[in-house]
Amino acid sequence: MSKRMKLTIAGVAIAALAGVAAVGASKRGTKATEVKMEAVGRRDLVASVTASGQIIPHTKVDVSADVTGRIVRLAVEEGQLVTKGQFLLQIDPVQSEAAVQRATAAVSSARAQAAQAKANWVQAQATYKRQNDIVRQNPQLVSAQELEQLKTQAEVNQALYEAAQHQVDQAIAGLRDARRGLERTTIVAPMSGKVTRLNVEEGETAIQGTLNKDAATLLTISNMSIMETKVKVDETDVARISLGDSAIIQIDAFPDTTFIGRVTEISNSSLKAAGATAQAADQAIDYEVTIQLVNAPAETRPDFSATAKIITDTRSKVLSVPIIALTVREDEAIANTDTAPTLGNRQPQKQVGKKDVEGVFIVGADNKVQFKPVKVGIAGEKYFEVVSGLKEGEKIVAGTYQAIRELKDGALVRQAEQPTGKDGKPAPKGAKS
Repeated sequence: MSKRMKLTIAGVAIAALAGVAAVGASKRGTKATEVKMEAVGRRDLVASVTASGQIIPHTKVDVSADVTGRIVRLAVEEGQLVTKGQFLLQIDPVQSEAAVQRATAAVSSARAQAAQAKANWVQAQATYKRQNDIVRQNPQLVSAQELEQLKTQAEVNQALYEAAQHQVDQAIAGLRDARRGLERTTIVAPMSGKVTRLNVEEGETAIQGTLNKDAATLLTISNMSIMETKVKVDETDVARISLGDSAIIQIDAFPDTTFIGRVTEISNSSLKAAGATAQAADQAIDYEVTIQLVNAPAETRPDFSATAKIITDTRSKVLSVPIIALTVREDEAIANTDTAPTLGNRQPQKQVGKKDVEGVFIVGADNKVQFKPVKVGIAGEKYFEVVSGLKEGEKIVAGTYQAIRELKDGALVRQAEQPTGKDGKPAPKGAKS
């Protein structure tokens, strides 16, 4: 075979291989993408905000001492129910009793001094009156200077008596203060409730609450009839919450039961870390939301961990699409058109910009997709409300995320095979809003 013939055969073979490769590439280019499809339908949607916190009683009192002293008697235990005014504990009253005795003696002494001052005043007044009567009958018997001295003496004794009276009042006030100090050594319940925390034992020393509040707290009494949870809500969600919104609460201690609650308070200021003077730029900003439990069980204890699902909005029988179906594409929009006349009758300048548009991929009759912008409303757990852009029954691409991210207009798609159950039938979707 000649060299020319060999080259000709090689060229034909290469061309054939190139043709086969081109056909293969063409087939691969039209290969359908496997996706999940779903018809646009109507559903009941519930928008919610989920946050975590702790269970606390609506009303609680930290009981502390107003005097410092050793606890000589403790009459309650943690977990015990108490009533308002019930005796709780006794702080050593010896010093306070001594103070009362001293104050009592001071009152007696002041009263005795006041009685003596009154007697002196009465006697001085009587002496002055007698001498004044003598002067009226015979001015020669008593000099004017002597009479003036007697008058001054009476006035001085009157002032001493009034001062002694003030001393009595002061001593009585001191006695009242000493008795109040003695009363403070006896601690009684300020309200009815349960002793949820007991920080002291008999024999320990109680310190004044004004010195150190945390260290001075002897015990805590809580009204367990009204329980609530305080949860931290991110700034992006707190604006959607309103007073009176209902909530579903899951308490970790009761994993098989859910409880109903209602929003009773929304903080106006954000929560800041202890000692922080300003929020850092990258620090999450949270607000405290208080939810009151409607049906808290009797076994609930303070500081139980809880998760609250706050219902912020509901929709009934509205068009909806899966959350995963919603995607974003760039849309070329004609903007800032310059329509002013220009020299030389040039055409108006047009500035073309791009913006992101939310939408879904519609599946046509030929199984080719087309991106369609939509406007969505509230978000449920798995579905978005469709406000505009779609009609009921339209088939859309509902997954997977990876497939939707890579889809383009005109792409060919096919329905992904559904997973089957043990009985060989398609597994249920279990779609919930």
